[in-house]
Amino acid sequence: MCIDKDIKNELVHLYNENKDKIKKQLKSFENNFKNSNDEKIFKELCFCILSSGVGPKIAENSLLKIENELWDGTSEEIIKLLEGVHKFPAKASYLVTTRDYLKSEHDFKIKSLISEFKDKNERRDFFANNKNIKGLGYMQGSHFLRNLGFKGYAILDRNNIKSLYELGLLSEPNQPSTRKRYLETEKIMEDFAKEINIDIDELDLLLWLRKRGYIPK
Repeated sequence: MCIDKDIKNELVHLYNENKDKIKKQLKSFENNFKNSNDEKIFKELCFCILSSGVGPKIAENSLLKIENELWDGTSEEIIKLLEGVHKFPAKASYLVTTRDYLKSEHDFKIKSLISEFKDKNERRDFFANNKNIKGLGYMQGSHFLRNLGFKGYAILDRNNIKSLYELGLLSEPNQPSTRKRYLETEKIMEDFAKEINIDIDELDLLLWLRKRGYIPK
């Protein structure tokens, strides 16, 4: 495919203007895992589950609303709190199922659990493919691990997919729906990142900045 040189140059220029801010944000993600306990990591997991389909701001507001019920509340109790705040209040059941699984099967030692994985794809597969961790998948699984400072994951949301399509790197602007397709698209993005000499983690934030006008936290 032929890369759109104008958009490529636009990205390089945008990166040079925002390089320090992007690197600072990635550094803060690294500190998230180093300085977090199991409860904080679980809140990050819930944030990523809640942000799917609605974005980070609604997810943040939702977490604030349910914070006191997050650890022991029932699905019904959390649904009531999310009504009028989140577009999909039934996602409360995802949080409760995930919480109870992590408690019963892993003694809620989430930090130790994540640290056991040495292979980045196996680490993501555990969260994205686990039937007991609801509402995550590959995009939000990547989001979750990126926000904890783990490197090499592309967050292939609508914004980033559209940018890759506009660049000419994808034949259609559709989000990948399978593991195989996700990894293939991630590899395309990784190769492009090498071509323009920008780390893939930096490129991920750069593409978001290009579409949304700010660097996500």
